[in-house]
Amino acid sequence: MKAVIQRVTKASVTINQKIYSKIEKGLLVFLGIEDADLKDDIDWLCLKIANLRIFDDENGVMNNSIKEIDGEILLVSQFTLHASTKKGNRPSYIKASKPEYAISMYQQFLQQLSMELGKTIQTGIFGADMKVELINDGPVTILIDTKNKE
Repeated sequence: MKAVIQRVTKASVTINQKIYSKIEKGLLVFLGIEDADLKDDIDWLCLKIANLRIFDDENGVMNNSIKEIDGEILLVSQFTLHASTKKGNRPSYIKASKPEYAISMYQQFLQQLSMELGKTIQTGIFGADMKVELINDGPVTILIDTKNKE
């Protein structure tokens, strides 16, 4: 499971020229799922995201989590996070899960992250053509791969 986490002042998802969901201060999380991902990956990554200290405290030091600032999260599925660019110039997405598995894992991830945060998580629509708009705050962008827990 791979995640790109961006600290934002606002973010939104538009589908068919209509805003589907939006958040103010918080995190935009792009999530990529592969067949090797398990419930343990969901638990670990949700806990990590909910407690990631990337928001400024009163001294301007990144010391607060999304929970501590009472921020929002927008979760967007993105299979292209598993792109392989080893050969040629056309990425291969062979590691990305097929929808049958990915949708179930995405829903479990959404429920777990909502539980960790203690509030509803905003989303896009799995597999839809989405336009994502954001203002990256900082900029702060964190990459996490559950297969590489450093």
